[in-house]
Amino acid sequence: MNLAVLLEMACASFGERVAVRCEGQSLRFDELFSAAGAGARALRESGARHAALLDVTSPAVPVALFASAWAGLPFAPLSYRATDAEIDALLARIAPAFLVTDAERAGRLAGRASLAILARDAFLARVRSTPAPEPDWDMDPEAIAVLLFTSGTTGAPKAAVLRHKHLVSYVLGSVEFGCAGPDDATLVSVPPYHVAGMAAILSSVYAGRRIVQLPHFDARAWIELARAEAVTHAFVVPTMLARIAEALEAEGGALPALRALSYGGGKMPLPVIERAMRRLPQVDFTNAYGLTETSSTIALLGPEEHRAAAASADAGARRRLASVGRALPGVEVEIRDPDGKPVAAGERGEIHVRGEQVAGEYLERGSQLGPGGWFATRDGGSLDAEGFLFVEGRIDDVIVRGGENLSPGEIEEVLLAHAAVADCAVVGVPDEQWGEAVAAVVVPRAGASVSAQELRDWVRARLRSSRAPERIEFRDRLPYNETGKLVRRRLRAELAGDA
Repeated sequence: MNLAVLLEMACASFGERVAVRCEGQSLRFDELFSAAGAGARALRESGARHAALLDVTSPAVPVALFASAWAGLPFAPLSYRATDAEIDALLARIAPAFLVTDAERAGRLAGRASLAILARDAFLARVRSTPAPEPDWDMDPEAIAVLLFTSGTTGAPKAAVLRHKHLVSYVLGSVEFGCAGPDDATLVSVPPYHVAGMAAILSSVYAGRRIVQLPHFDARAWIELARAEAVTHAFVVPTMLARIAEALEAEGGALPALRALSYGGGKMPLPVIERAMRRLPQVDFTNAYGLTETSSTIALLGPEEHRAAAASADAGARRRLASVGRALPGVEVEIRDPDGKPVAAGERGEIHVRGEQVAGEYLERGSQLGPGGWFATRDGGSLDAEGFLFVEGRIDDVIVRGGENLSPGEIEEVLLAHAAVADCAVVGVPDEQWGEAVAAVVVPRAGASVSAQELRDWVRARLRSSRAPERIEFRDRLPYNETGKLVRRRLRAELAGDA
């Protein structure tokens, strides 16, 4: 199935509903369908081999996504935060391309060979004033639907390949068609080049839910927009939720229309989700874990599991609030040791996953699926006896101290339980005696006072002494990227340089 079929179904079933709204602009589902068809015609006439978008979120994003599917071209949303040199390199990899971007960049990039450029407003005006062709898209499920460039830690970013079959499998396996009510609205504040941004568009269209877009995240602006649009559903990353909860607490306010809030894209600190659940008791919280290479979510901790864990007096059951839940139907998860052998429940290792939605493929490198179709995520974690998945972070982030593997996430969780700690990050730094030493960067709560020794003693009392940070620095903030992920490598480099 082609992604355009999802939009066609929505258009036929609830075409008069508003599909997307952003800063005064809106498109109904029938208008979105027509605009996508006109966009497909423009893409074909340009002779491009890829459709690209270099911009913040706007109605141009769903138009370009479905237009690309209709035209049979891969859609490549690029990071608008990348440097000029990085953007040049990415554009060279997908040339010849049809690029939709902001007005300033459109003028600056004009005249480049192998690049047809339209500014966002000009693109939207064109597709809204041009008649759409009759549906004639290719139904090849193996065709590439989306290319997402990963934020490479070393070297050039990898281009993750998501084919129509992967994204359609994700949508059909996680969303019921037309399940949204006529007044339902989802607030999308993640950037379009994040897999969650693509998943939000596809799943909302299939559900028939209005998409409310926030081009730049700010907690106060998010809250005001959620109230103004009577937002019922939303997706945020953990750092966003922490700021939203803090802003709501500061004003003593609430979000009466909000019914469901999903979060993911990074480790959720236990105090943050507990605070959010107290502030928004009527909201159904869902923790969604997935990767770009798995077409978004592969495991969920649902609303009832949140409430059961939060209310439990049993430490093991309560700990599940820090898990990402259980695998979706049709998805299998295994934890494997360094030799690739499955480990027992409760043991740590690398998370492996397989299923119809798992792509595990890169443009220049081909498929990275192993025997049996399993994909090695490079995330570390464990499964408990009932299949709840606990994600500890990237395998590369594990600290090896004197031959012992230490999980930064485990130490961070203990530090965050201290009343004076607002945020923290734990990394390994070079050490002559142990190979690596445990270092922590701590952001204290406003008005709180705490010493490094007090925090060491706090960790030592709750974990083995080898996990107590030998080095603790206090800072005003931690480095997060625009999708809310901690840039741990930057901290590691900074601390190693000071060692």
